[in-house]
Amino acid sequence: MPQSAIFGPFFATIALTIVVWITLYVLRIRFINSSGLTPEQLAVPGEFQRLQPASVSNPSDNFKNLFEVPVLFYALCLYLFATNQVDATYLAAAWVFVLFRVLHSAVHCTFNKVIVRFWLYAASTCAVFFIAIRAGLAQLAG
Repeated sequence: MPQSAIFGPFFATIALTIVVWITLYVLRIRFINSSGLTPEQLAVPGEFQRLQPASVSNPSDNFKNLFEVPVLFYALCLYLFATNQVDATYLAAAWVFVLFRVLHSAVHCTFNKVIVRFWLYAASTCAVFFIAIRAGLAQLAG
């Protein structure tokens, strides 16, 4: 298996982050333009967060979330590539992570059913933990 295969899910996660960023700014700018908020109101710390509806704040929260567990995913992908350990199992787990992160972001940025979002988040996180534990055990085994 080509070691560079791990960069498929790596860059797919980056693409997801870009899509969520675009979404949050489209919704944020649309809200600001339609709400009549003044620059002074936007400058008050916490005021924009207080005034914006969930449909605007959820994509922003999701964007922040894409810099939590996914950071571990990026580091693990680079580690696997650098140590020449990419195999079908790691690659499958990486794509599972991406699939569940995409679904998590879709739920978070749209209808935001928390229990659905929780299980999608949990599944994606378990995929990263699987990669981390397997790689850590392989490292310890030498």
